[in-house]
Amino acid sequence: MSLSPSDKAARDALRARQGKGARYDAPDAPHGDLLLARRGAAYFARKLGELKDDDLGAPSLRDGWTRRHLIAHAGYHARALALLVESARTGIECTTSTTQQERHAEIDLGATLPSRALRGLVFHATIHLDVEWRDLTDAGWDTPLVLQDGTLLTARDTPRLRAREIWQCAIDLGNGGRASDIPRELEK
Repeated sequence: MSLSPSDKAARDALRARQGKGARYDAPDAPHGDLLLARRGAAYFARKLGELKDDDLGAPSLRDGWTRRHLIAHAGYHARALALLVESARTGIECTTSTTQQERHAEIDLGATLPSRALRGLVFHATIHLDVEWRDLTDAGWDTPLVLQDGTLLTARDTPRLRAREIWQCAIDLGNGGRASDIPRELEK
């Protein structure tokens, strides 16, 4: 992605104002997919914020799951991806739940969290994932990863994977999100 001279100057001025502690995506990061994932996280947060705590126990649009299960899943999905991306960044293998049974048990347990903790799970896991993405170097984006089910991918694939899942989770909350809200770029 090439920036025009005026866009580059504006970006450089912003970075100067933000200071040395600010984090930025690597130049070769998948910027479009990161934007889709970040917008999806914001959309999910908005739809979740529209729900009262008493509404969280209602059924979601995913068979057999309440909204609490879906919210726990969204949080644990971000956490699992963050651990994978962290392993790409550090070279140290991180472990996540290894079987479908463990994953379902984790979600069932997460669904029992108090409402504030359940909301916090998603919030903090999303931030952790975003920090891991921002700390990846150009070379780190091409690090091979293996998902729980054995699927091979690279760190570069994780933003699109997250985007697809978090947008669908927002719709599956069942409180007004529409499939037409999902960006068309995710259909590809």
